Amino acid sequence: MRIGITLPMSESDGPGRMPGWTDVRALALHAESTGVDSVWICDHFLSEPEGRPPEGVLEAWTVLSALAAATRRVTVGTLVTCGTFRSPALLAKMAATADGISGGRLVLGLGAGSPGLEHGMYGLPDGDRLARFEETLRIVGGLLRGGEPVTTSGGFHRLRDAALLPPPDRPIPLLVAGGGPRLLRLAARYAEAWNTAWYGTPDDRLRDRLAAMARALADEGREPGSLRVTVGMSAAEPDHSDPNRFARLIDDYAALGIDELIVALEPRTERSVDHLVRALTLRGGG
Repeated sequence: MRIGITLPMSESDGPGRMPGWTDVRALALHAESTGVDSVWICDHFLSEPEGRPPEGVLEAWTVLSALAAATRRVTVGTLVTCGTFRSPALLAKMAATADGISGGRLVLGLGAGSPGLEHGMYGLPDGDRLARFEETLRIVGGLLRGGEPVTTSGGFHRLRDAALLPPPDRPIPLLVAGGGPRLLRLAARYAEAWNTAWYGTPDDRLRDRLAAMARALADEGREPGSLRVTVGMSAAEPDHSDPNRFARLIDDYAALGIDELIVALEPRTERSVDHLVRALTLRGGG
């Protein structure tokens, strides 16, 4: 099982202040140097922590491109980019460029979005979210996998013989996040990876979600191992400061047969990453 972490993007992610690029880069490089497999960033125009006023947030794709250049080994990805924030063709072009900068280490995480202030505040489309998302997945996937040019006259986007020039160096993997029946079906149909989040300990809700995805894969005629299953785990102090307890918790996730555990450490600091790495050395399940 691979291990990833989320990086600080807003004030709530760190030690009481808005992080800057130097904070994001420092934590990514520390994670890479200690053996963490992947680093992930959110994609929002503002942060809306529960029960608190909106906060500032760094712009995801600017940061992601910088991370692609600053790191050497770790997978870099979005968890996740909202499908309504950018046109599908533009997003595919951005992903291809960022993947090239990284040397082929990008995972493009996509989601349908959720209710909040962003869409109304910034004039973004907010209706027919799932239908719009399916159209986005078809377009982005077609462009990133190369082959024939993409032509579509859908309900939301029109493309005529669209292709990425230059083409991406490889088929860039798509990750779809979500848990509703239609999102599970879309992940099973279009994606190379799927994410469900956020959990503390593995619980019946997570097990039910994993079983539902297995059914969706069967309905789409896909083998279970053909889709990478990733799970987002929340780990706040003092929970992650007990390395033995943290190690057992990670083993509990591994026992579910998932491919990657993406840990949202609170706070997102080098000390917290060190707690994670220490727990990984104590794991009983390997």
